[in-house]
Amino acid sequence: MKDEAKEEVSIVAEAKEVASLEELSKEKIPTSDLLEELNFDIQDLVSSLRTNWPSLACPSSDSTSFWQHEWDKHGTCSESVMDEHGYFQDSLNLKSRINLLQYLQSAGISPNNAFYTLTNIKSAIKTGTGHTPWIECNKDASGNYQLYQVYICIDHAGTTLIDCPVFPTGACGSSIKFPTF
Repeated sequence: MKDEAKEEVSIVAEAKEVASLEELSKEKIPTSDLLEELNFDIQDLVSSLRTNWPSLACPSSDSTSFWQHEWDKHGTCSESVMDEHGYFQDSLNLKSRINLLQYLQSAGISPNNAFYTLTNIKSAIKTGTGHTPWIECNKDASGNYQLYQVYICIDHAGTTLIDCPVFPTGACGSSIKFPTF
């Protein structure tokens, strides 16, 4: 049961650096019409979003369908307190405050195809942010768990970091490969 006061909005704060390696299916709507058709009012943020929050699953795209996916999956949890523009602006603001790759590298964890413990990854991020992240893994072609996404959770208003709850999917083994990107 979700506590309304702490209803989380999960974002991938370092999508470009720590790799929000989401497997996305491309929208069927032509990307040139997507912003208009979806009634997104984020035109003033597009340049910054392209630099700071691109789709790593489809880097050649303009990322519009990726951002729509992020809004649909995460942003709509806060619709009562922020619109699409507020969600993306707050996400960019959080990214400028949070440097996940730096936190991980300070703990000797790098995207070099090496294996690290889930405990060490979470600890490095908690040391940097002050809060427990949620780590999602998937399996590579060899069946090894690999880092798939790092979630930093915030309160319903989108302003305060909180510890992430335990989520039922995306389980990781005790040893996690951090793939290069």
